[in-house]
Amino acid sequence: MKAALPFLAALATLAFVVSPLVTDPFSGFDADRFPVAQIDPPVQPAGYAFGIWSLIYLWLLVSAGVGVFVRRGASDWARMQGPLILSLGPGAVWLWLAGVSAEWSAMLIFWMMGTAIWALLVAPARDRWLAQAPVAIYAGWLTAAAHVSLGILLGGYGLASGEVAAMIAVALAIALGIGIYVMRPHAPEYALTLLWALVGVLVANLGGSGLVQGGVVVALVAVLSVLVHMLRTGQARPAL
Repeated sequence: MKAALPFLAALATLAFVVSPLVTDPFSGFDADRFPVAQIDPPVQPAGYAFGIWSLIYLWLLVSAGVGVFVRRGASDWARMQGPLILSLGPGAVWLWLAGVSAEWSAMLIFWMMGTAIWALLVAPARDRWLAQAPVAIYAGWLTAAAHVSLGILLGGYGLASGEVAAMIAVALAIALGIGIYVMRPHAPEYALTLLWALVGVLVANLGGSGLVQGGVVVALVAVLSVLVHMLRTGQARPAL
């Protein structure tokens, strides 16, 4: 089974990367799909922020290729490839599922997030740029995206106003994100991706909710403070 992991990881990665090409474009959940229409939910980042997917797709493809042609049989890579398969394989149907069900797609993206974080925690630090970094960016974006889905569901089902739902989602994402980063301080790419997502939420709310703007600024300061602390103390020094 271990010998098959690099090939299965490459297949899962390829399916994940190809999925946007064979699925109808997804630009957000239909506003009228929920009991409370979600028109421009404040928890959703500005559109430009989603451009990070191009980097994620490309870097994961490179990593998968290295896993097959260079690190095949390496035990440390195998520990990462298992959970990565569990994330990318089901993730290949996420775009399709999001067009069908916001609820099931939210559950799937939390699964993808959990298994991606697992992959990050066991990623081989010796191959920072070819293994750890792409997985860190993937896991970081999913940490934000999963909680965006949660915020939209909270607002959509009237469990909280759009602004309060956004604050709950941001608070949970940052609490989890900081905890993961403290466990893996030499993967600063994870924290940087969280910062990218937060800036996207802030930009989307410029001229809008002061509550959301203030909350996101606090979250930005919290993540940035932890990152700077790790850098200053040497804990964020990547393994090369």
